[in-house]
Amino acid sequence: MMRRIFSRPRIVVSKCIEFAHCRYNGDMITSHIVEGLKEYVDFIPVCPEVEIGLGIPRPTLRIVRIGDYDHLIQPETERDVSEEMAMFARQFMASLPEVDGFILKNKSPTSGLRDAKVYPSAGKSAPIGHGPGFFGRMVLDRYPLLPVEDEGRLRNVRIRDHFLTRIFTLADFREAKTRGRIQDLVRFHTGNKYLLHAHSQRLQNEMGVIVANHEGIPDGVVFERYGTLLGRALARAPSYRTNIDVLLHAMGHFRDWIGPGERDFFMRSLERYREGRASVCAPKNIIALWIERFDEENLRDQTFFAPFPEDLIELAPAETDRGRDFWKEED
Repeated sequence: MMRRIFSRPRIVVSKCIEFAHCRYNGDMITSHIVEGLKEYVDFIPVCPEVEIGLGIPRPTLRIVRIGDYDHLIQPETERDVSEEMAMFARQFMASLPEVDGFILKNKSPTSGLRDAKVYPSAGKSAPIGHGPGFFGRMVLDRYPLLPVEDEGRLRNVRIRDHFLTRIFTLADFREAKTRGRIQDLVRFHTGNKYLLHAHSQRLQNEMGVIVANHEGIPDGVVFERYGTLLGRALARAPSYRTNIDVLLHAMGHFRDWIGPGERDFFMRSLERYREGRASVCAPKNIIALWIERFDEENLRDQTFFAPFPEDLIELAPAETDRGRDFWKEED
């Protein structure tokens, strides 16, 4: 289980995030998250503004709402690049191989996903709202079932863990689909049983029916139908209730092997998680220890216990005895 070999996700990333000095002012955005992913992910960097011929550095763009339509305008030059951006986005996405997700620049009038400012005019004015950038909106429309995040939101631990779980799971599925054998799909579904249960037990059951394929549907159609439900299942993060349900199911595998003290210790850990006083890692780690101790083959390969490489797990400094030393005397 802990020795899981991970497929490499393919992720489209804004080129200005850790790849090139291509922001409007010639800067590059630092993101330790993207930097840390480089060892595990095949990135496809892109800067839509540079791709349509805007230089580095360059006058800024803004989204301007004229009537019922948004335009992408460069106020300094009064240039409207809306059509050029839309054409590039269509061509770029049509040229992509199958990808597993996107990490885009937040607040950008091109790549922002929800927080780009919208203005009433190209001149001096206060924003009248927020929304996706031009390129970001087309990504969201074309890939509604893929994980699409900005580098700002990925600083949140829960959002980041959910994103990582999705991209590594989708990468595994993509490889199974590339092989195209039903036995690979069966293996994928079996190994993700607990993970899918935590995300959506209803969709997990529907996916099991698709895998069984009692109707004799062609293999390619089976993979496509399964992939659609997989995207839907992973789109919503598990709740603490569903995680607890999965953990209790897992504990059931050991009920004849553990003593009352160990069981009580696990249940206390689970209760602390239920009350929000501990992360899910604590009860997960207890189960993981039992899997190794009792060599429980039925759980060893369950991705729920290792959804992404452990080197990508991050904790707050206060949880790791790192950071400022409050006991050290001030000079």
